[in-house]
Amino acid sequence: MTRIAIAIHGGAGTITPASMTPELEKAYKTALQKTVEEAYSLLEAGGTALDAVEQAVALLENIPLFNAGRGSVFTKEGGHEMDASIMCGKTLGAGAVAGVRSIRNPVVLARTILEHSDHVFLAGSGAEEFARKHRLAFEPEEYFYDAFRYRQWREVRDTDLFMLDHTGDRKFGTVGAVALDADGNLAAATSTGGMTNKNYNRIGDTPVIGAGTYANNSTCAISCTGHGEYFLRAVVAYDVSCLMEYKGYSLQQACDKVVMEKLVSFGGEGGLIAVDASGHLALPFNSEGMYRASKSNQQATYVGIYK
Repeated sequence: MTRIAIAIHGGAGTITPASMTPELEKAYKTALQKTVEEAYSLLEAGGTALDAVEQAVALLENIPLFNAGRGSVFTKEGGHEMDASIMCGKTLGAGAVAGVRSIRNPVVLARTILEHSDHVFLAGSGAEEFARKHRLAFEPEEYFYDAFRYRQWREVRDTDLFMLDHTGDRKFGTVGAVALDADGNLAAATSTGGMTNKNYNRIGDTPVIGAGTYANNSTCAISCTGHGEYFLRAVVAYDVSCLMEYKGYSLQQACDKVVMEKLVSFGGEGGLIAVDASGHLALPFNSEGMYRASKSNQQATYVGIYK
């Protein structure tokens, strides 16, 4: 039987048992398990890796617990600007979007760009116009309102501070998925609402192919979560693939080299999820925690939050 595998993440950072109530921990674990098992069922039924990662990320975008889609944090102006990307390991085709507002599922827009345009990366009002042309779902501003997110934004909106995600602690809010399907094809997708109180249309690594997202059938599929500025400068997702392609590293060796050594060496915090063409999974992170889950046909469903 051909191996199939999927992994998802819901952000990384200073995530410890002390910062979590039992009820909240259960909510996160339930959401992660349900999402990874639904996407795995799609793969099990013969679905493509591209379909699986899109579905997984869209499901996470619909859950307010995570800083993407419906759960996106507030910008300096009190709105929402969302970024997402998706990549096919078979064709190296990719679609990405940055700074969009009111799109129900930015990852669906990224997939639509991949399949229905000659471009890779669209931003802002142009990306929204493209979404309208292809009749994608929009939502009113109230859909993206979350009382917890709003309180956090009010605490810093009159300052020049930004918050990396849910609290004053260091949390990097991104969701992502990587998958291997029965035909041996890889795919990756990532989505985020960015940073609370972000200004100047700031964009992180999430929508940048090679930084926050990458997939290549000859090596691996990667989705990152962390302090985006560092992941951009380190070209993290592509760097893992390069170590495998040019240095002959295994997936785990490449991930550990980039996440546990290279990023740490200049202050980069966060993690990633990865799968290679053989179905091996890696979920490394150098922070206190990372919301994560995985499933393959050689292991039971795994769900984790802390180290």
